[in-house]
This record gives sequence, C-alpha cells and structure tokens, in this order.
Amino acid sequence: MLANGEEQPAVPAASARLGPPQLKVIAAFAAIYTIWGSTYLAIKIPIETIPPFLMAGSRFLIAGGLLDIVVRLRGAEKPTVAQWESAAVVGSLMFLAGNGALTWSEQKVPSGLAALLLSIIPLWMVFLHHLELRRPLGRQLMFGLALGLAGIAVLVGPHELLGGGQVIPSGAIVLVLGFFSWAPESLRSRRGGMPKSSPLAASMEMLTGSAGLFLLGFFTGEGNAIGHPAISTRSLLAVAYLVVFGSFLGFTSYTWLLGVSSPSRAATYAYVNPIIAVFIGWALGSEPVTPRVLAALAVIVTAVALIVTHEPPGPADECGFQ
Repeated sequence: MLANGEEQPAVPAASARLGPPQLKVIAAFAAIYTIWGSTYLAIKIPIETIPPFLMAGSRFLIAGGLLDIVVRLRGAEKPTVAQWESAAVVGSLMFLAGNGALTWSEQKVPSGLAALLLSIIPLWMVFLHHLELRRPLGRQLMFGLALGLAGIAVLVGPHELLGGGQVIPSGAIVLVLGFFSWAPESLRSRRGGMPKSSPLAASMEMLTGSAGLFLLGFFTGEGNAIGHPAISTRSLLAVAYLVVFGSFLGFTSYTWLLGVSSPSRAATYAYVNPIIAVFIGWALGSEPVTPRVLAALAVIVTAVALIVTHEPPGPADECGFQ
C-alpha cells in the first residue's frame, strides 16, 4: 500500500488499467474510508481513563516510532534538518492542532457528531486548491460543495441534534477550529521540503506531532491525572487499535494518496468517514441515529460523488502512481 520509490515493472497494455498502481489507490482509499471512520469511537474509548493529549501523544509516538524503524530498515535516506523542520510544521498542525482538538472535544461531543462536523474539511480543501491554482469553480463542483454545506446545515441547524443529544458548544468550536488547520497544511504537504519517501515523511510528522501533544498535555496538568481513574484494559486495547490501524495504516495511506491523487479526492474521506462513524457509534456506542441524520447522510453521499468526479483525469489519476 505504501509507495517505496521503486519503479513498477512494465505491464501489458491490456492489463494496465488493473495494474498494481490502480489497486494501491483503491486499497488506500478503502483504508482511509473504513479505518478512519471507525477511529472516532476508538478515540472516545481510551479517553475514558487516559487524559486526551497524553493519549494522543502516546498513540502517535508509538506509531511514528514503529514506522520509522520499518522505513530505516528498508534503507530510507537520513532526513535533513530542513526536512525535520518541515515535518514539525505539518505534524504540529495535523496532529497537535487537528487530532488534538478532536481527541479533546470527544470528551464533550458524541463520536458520530464529531465526524459529521468534520465533513467541512473537504469543502475548505477544495476551495483552497482552486484558489491556489486560480481555477474557477465549475457548476458540478459548486453544486457538490453546496450539497455538502446543506448536509451539514441539516445536522447542526436549530432543531434537535442527533436525536436530541446535547452538544456542548465549546467542544464543537474547538473541534472545527482545530481541523481548519489540517486542510491548508494537507495542500502544503504536497510541495517540497519533505523526504521523497511518504512513509518516512509520515513517521517524522507523527513523531514531531506527538512531541507537541506531550508538551500540551503536561502544560495543561494532564500528568497529574494519570492513573486517576486507573487506566482500563478497554482503553489500552483501543489505543493499540488506533496505533496499528488509525495511525500506522490509515495515515500512511492518506499521506501516500496526497502524492498520487488530487487534494479534493483525498479529502473525500471526511465525507465518507461520518457515515461509517455514525453507524459504528450507533451499533457499538449507543449513539442514536434519527431520520434527520439519515437524510443528511444521503445528501452528503451525493456531494461525495460530485466532488470525486468533478475533475478530468490527470497524469496521477490515470496511472495512480507518481
């Protein structure tokens, strides 16, 4: 699933469309759609007994450390100081601000609602991408963006929210503001300044992001709360799931996709994840799913289809490899 920089062997023309690059792209999208959809509830479980910033920092320290070992055993180049500086910027925005905000807010916001609120991310990424390229928005894209906003409006309007569940405003505000930092940085991470190996870049970003999360955790007094209450086995198992699937597999797939696909297509995870997160929250976390939520999800799925198909195929889209 991870790009290793090796050249792909030649394949017959008749089978080119079904070659390894296309299968890698499909597998990577499947990973970020399904795995990240499940991590919203998986994040809520460990913070029952582990302080949120220290939990997130531990998760990314372990995942980043394991990934760093793997890529170095495969002969990855030694990162430069400038590359570490770039990784620190990306890691701070994506993990300290982005995931840190999500982890903290899930103390106050249901996991399904958190996922639904974050469906604004691709809207922001698509807008920034077109602004960066000075490209006008086409009718299909404008309609898809409008539908995405409409789906969000259905969910966060003045009437009952997720079956009447109370949402603490501070949790929703921190969540949205934190993840606004992820969208622009996801676009910047496609540029220079990072190692050519996307797994190496991912490990560096997780390690630098974890350092920021630990500092924030200790600065806010979380160190004094460790062990009160005692960390449960349920929490530890959830952290292990987040490390292996959410961080190690999910994030490396996402980082690789940013190099072989357009930002707007990679960002569609934020539309699909809420669908999975809402139903996992309902099935395993006793979070209610109302007709209003189902209607909003239908609108969002339609928006996904419009966003995914609005761009003509480019070189990266045709071969799925860069």
